[in-house]
Order: sequence, then structure tokens, then C-alpha cells
Amino acid sequence: MNADALLRGDPVAPAIPRDGALLGGLFESLVTNDVRVYAQAAEAEPVAHLRVHRGEHEVDLIVPRADGRVLAIEVKTTISPSDNDVRHLKWLAGEIGDDLLDAVVVTTAGDAYRRSDGIAVVPAALLGP
Repeated sequence: MNADALLRGDPVAPAIPRDGALLGGLFESLVTNDVRVYAQAAEAEPVAHLRVHRGEHEVDLIVPRADGRVLAIEVKTTISPSDNDVRHLKWLAGEIGDDLLDAVVVTTAGDAYRRSDGIAVVPAALLGP
């Protein structure tokens, strides 16, 4: 690689996929780290991942309190989560009822809001310092 190639912006290494599973995994790791820090500061139980038998239902992050109630969080690399993106949060709400403190989708969106089904949509940028 020479200076002219750098100035033109020629690739210097194999292309790195910037979407799909790699980006999703990195984004989920970043959010998980932030949630763990806040959970520890709030003296919550350790953050967990929920996956039921055969993977029929899966929730990215479960933040349990000492009283057994939980915050459920899905992490999605989308601006506007679909009904499909929140289906496991809805399933969990049906399973545990009032023991669910809140259901949240952390996204790449710019604004926080509540969907019409009551699920909170929170941009990852609001989790950082």
C-alpha cells in the first residue's frame, strides 16, 4: 500500500462485513455491557440471557431484582422495531404477568418512545455517558 492508494481510499485489508450477524453481535455486546454496569449500580441480580428449550423463545437480557420481578430487554439493529422484533417480549409478559417490570427494545433509533403495545423503545445512545 502506498500513499496514493491511501488517499484514494483503496481497501487495505479484506472487507469487513458491516451489517448482518457481525454488526448485530457487536451491537448486542455493547448494549449488554452498558446494561450490566447499570444493573450492578442498582444492586440488581446478575444480568442473564433467557432461552427456552429448543430456542422457541429467547430474550437477549433479563435484569432480575431481588424480589423476583424482571426487566426484559431485546437488542435490535433497527430504527423502528417490528411486531416480530418484540414477539419474545410479549411471550414473556404472558408467561410472568405482573412479575415483568417493563419490556424494552434497545435500538439504533434517535428517539425513545413507547409502542402502542406498551413496549419501550430506547436508543442505545441513551445508555452511554
